[in-house]
Amino acid sequence: MWTSERMSNAKNWLGLGVSLYFWGLMDLTTLALSGSARPLTKSQEDNLSDKLLLHQRMKRSWVWNQFFVLEEYTGTDPLYVGKLHSDMDRGDGSIKYILSGEGAGIVFTIDDTTGDIHAIQRLDREERSQYTLRAQALDRRTGRPMEPESEFIIKIQDINDNEPKFLDGPYVASVPEMSPVGTSVIQVTATDADDPTYGNSARVIYSILQGQPYFSVDSRTGLIRTALMNMDREAKDYYEVIIQAKDMGGQLGGLAGTTKVNITLSDVNDNPPRFPQKHYQMSVLESAPVSSTVGRVVAKDLDEGINAEMKYSFVDGDGLDVFDINTDPNYQVGIITVRKPLSFESKKSYTLKVEGTNPHLEMRFLNLGPFRDTTTVHISVEDVDEPPVFESSFYFVEVPEDVEIGTTIQIISASDPDVTNNSIRYSIDRSSDPGRFFYVDIATGALMTARPLDREDLSWHNITVLAVELNNPSQVGSVSVTVKVLDVNDNAPQFSRFYEAFVCENAKAGQLIQTVSAIDQDDPQGGQHFYYSLAPEAANNPNFTLRDNQDNTAWILTRRSGFRQHEQNTFYLPILIADNGRPMLSSTGTLTVHVCGCDDDGVVMSCNAEAYILPVSLSRGALTAILACIFVLLVLVLLILSMRRHRKQPYIIDEEENIHENIVRYDDEGGGEEDTEAFDIAAMWNPREAQVVVKSRQEMLPEIESLSRYVPQTCITDNNVHNYVLAKLYEADMDLWAPPFDSLQTYMFEGNGSVAESLSSLQSVTTDSDQSYDYLTDWGPRFKKLAEMYGVTEGNGALW
Repeated sequence: MWTSERMSNAKNWLGLGVSLYFWGLMDLTTLALSGSARPLTKSQEDNLSDKLLLHQRMKRSWVWNQFFVLEEYTGTDPLYVGKLHSDMDRGDGSIKYILSGEGAGIVFTIDDTTGDIHAIQRLDREERSQYTLRAQALDRRTGRPMEPESEFIIKIQDINDNEPKFLDGPYVASVPEMSPVGTSVIQVTATDADDPTYGNSARVIYSILQGQPYFSVDSRTGLIRTALMNMDREAKDYYEVIIQAKDMGGQLGGLAGTTKVNITLSDVNDNPPRFPQKHYQMSVLESAPVSSTVGRVVAKDLDEGINAEMKYSFVDGDGLDVFDINTDPNYQVGIITVRKPLSFESKKSYTLKVEGTNPHLEMRFLNLGPFRDTTTVHISVEDVDEPPVFESSFYFVEVPEDVEIGTTIQIISASDPDVTNNSIRYSIDRSSDPGRFFYVDIATGALMTARPLDREDLSWHNITVLAVELNNPSQVGSVSVTVKVLDVNDNAPQFSRFYEAFVCENAKAGQLIQTVSAIDQDDPQGGQHFYYSLAPEAANNPNFTLRDNQDNTAWILTRRSGFRQHEQNTFYLPILIADNGRPMLSSTGTLTVHVCGCDDDGVVMSCNAEAYILPVSLSRGALTAILACIFVLLVLVLLILSMRRHRKQPYIIDEEENIHENIVRYDDEGGGEEDTEAFDIAAMWNPREAQVVVKSRQEMLPEIESLSRYVPQTCITDNNVHNYVLAKLYEADMDLWAPPFDSLQTYMFEGNGSVAESLSSLQSVTTDSDQSYDYLTDWGPRFKKLAEMYGVTEGNGALW
């Protein structure tokens, strides 16, 4: 329990503790209070007395003013901030005040005697809102601290010196056209650097300066919205809006900042497509190839991008299967192309109905009308001069190889597809028929054989027949004709190789000495089958016999024994080979059989019969040398005779080469009987007599086409005449010395065939020094001058 003495002691200690805490000498926490108050010990009392005396000497008593400084001071004198003062300062200047910390000596200065603090620079709260400094009081004489160092803060008081700024401006935004009123576009934000906790310097209000009545802005949030309904991009697609932000809550005197907002109306599909014209007129050549372009149609759409995409199609017309229409994705136009070949003669014009639609629709705009439109396209087909067209695109002909020359094997027919229907002339492309086996009639297109066909030499012919318009040779049509040459039995079988057999002298009767086989160039449908027999002249041959194996081979057997080389060392056995064709053809082949000497096992030892044929004293080498000498002597004799003949006769060019002395007459009525024999025109009108062998004539191959080149088109030539002419042409082709039918004949040749022989100076050179010209005196007065030059005068020098 607390007693009065204890209560009195506790009160004393509590009062002392409070005093000490106030003066900074001790904490209340050091004051020990307990349930029973105990008196202090002597040591405790002494320690407490020392502390009390020490703190009484170090007691401080700073006098502070409130340190707040307005920013943006613009005066010329330093700005007074505040004053530091210690109770120990008696005003005699013994105390020296020192300032340190942030901005000390640079931004802030202190009067070391009075303790006045001034700002010497212009302060900006937005750059720095407060400064932390330290102050100290020193004894000016000793420099000893009179007060402990103390820290204090100088705050910069804000003024409205910053306008709101749009740090993200200018802004770009987009909003769909035809948007409802109040549709959000974009939110703008302005920032004020002033102190938002002090006054209204940083309180911003938004307003719209430009862009009404299309847009509005929320004054507190800066959110921009549409303010007008049915804004049409096609009418105006770009808006420039200016937004203002003002501080001080928008009051008078507040600072303001602005920004620009560029707003674009994005497109929506609110416009249907429309064709600018309801009728299109186009034309196309009938020769236009498939997929070629005829023309273009376009439906205008005020929208853009995907909303302006078009799809074109045919919805009606008489050319739906002849033409196609496709959409160009780059330009959104409809391209009309040819789908099938055109013909002016079949159809001259077409009418089509084209529809253009938008594939991407928006349901809310369907009330603006159907998003499709139609137009009519008239297409005229223009006539062009086309080449002749054959009735068939390809001809295949089978012809037996024994067909006669001039036989018509196929009628090739072509016509002019144009309305004019010009006449057609036919010919063969000679590069496809280099052997000139065929001929085509220029007027009728009849394809005929011009040379004998041989399947074994060439079994297929691929020729090209040309058809040319008579009035326009540049228009040429062509068709391929494949001719297959069919086989006939026109080749007799022959030995497959040269056969040479050997028989031993000790051979026995019935011994096999050779197996023979045959080949046939023909190719019968039933296959080859050969029949073998000995030729009639060898049917009873006593030495050999033949056995037909019925497999296209035959065996040659000996008929006797006892062959001897010295009696006969070689036998020639004729063998008859026949085929199974219709008609049956046969040939005779010869088998050479040599008699040889053999050992007991049948191995050939020697087949040389020289010892039995040549004399003992004359070898084969000697005989060869004798024959060579005889041949050399014969050549020398012929050479001497030739030189003597050449010396006796002067060099004269023969009739065919003496071109300098020929006199060609074009107005001559003919060459007499020799000229009429060159070509019998009567034979053309009687083909049965055309089998007479024509005399050989001089060189030059006539052109087959030239026969029909001059034939009048109205003339229909008899087929027999064609056959005869083609046969004559073939004979001329085969006869290297035959002249063409239109060759010139020479009649007044004055060379070796005339009485005077050749008078050419080119042939006057001779090596005979004793040549006599006395015969010139017998030629009459017209050769008097020539006789005087070369002849010898008689009597008094006169020739006559």
